[in-house]
Amino acid sequence: MRTPLFITSMVFGVLSLGTSAMHHCTAQDSPPPGKFAIIDVAYIFKNAECIKAEVAAIEQQMAELQNFGKAKQQELLNEAKAIKAFKPGSLEYARQEEKLAELESQLKLEVFRRRKSLADAEAGLYFDGYQKMHRIISQVAQYNNIDLVLRYDSEAMDLEKPDTVLRSVMKNVVYRADTIDLTQIVLAALDKTEIAAAPVASTLR
Repeated sequence: MRTPLFITSMVFGVLSLGTSAMHHCTAQDSPPPGKFAIIDVAYIFKNAECIKAEVAAIEQQMAELQNFGKAKQQELLNEAKAIKAFKPGSLEYARQEEKLAELESQLKLEVFRRRKSLADAEAGLYFDGYQKMHRIISQVAQYNNIDLVLRYDSEAMDLEKPDTVLRSVMKNVVYRADTIDLTQIVLAALDKTEIAAAPVASTLR
């Protein structure tokens, strides 16, 4: 798609202003260039042992909830079959209808309550994990005089998985040097493994 001429003009205008301003500034007036780094947040959440264990526990509870729902659904089916033994309009038929409606209502309420509890637990897990990760990133950044840490996705493109191809095409970070990637440093800190006391990622720029 051709870039509109007015946008091109604006870009050149901004670049010209920036160049002109640089010529008028002395070395003392110019602040030192800031460092930046990148981190794969999704990779950390998938691989941090402290997070994986809690995620597995929640997934186990979700599986148990599914089994609970299936068992209760079978009970409802049995009650629905039992109503056929009664004559429509009879007192017994009406009582069985009420029992069936009550059991169905109780099941929906119980499943909703448990799902909400699990959703809240999962949200809390990711909230706490992100806060802990953010504290570590802040410490590493401050120690290494890093001004900006950007999120990126390190997942490789795979032709056998079309969704990965689309995500790769849409990535914001097209190329990165390993020296600016904080992912493994932060992952190690989350897992409480030993980290060297010397400045990390000292070649960041």
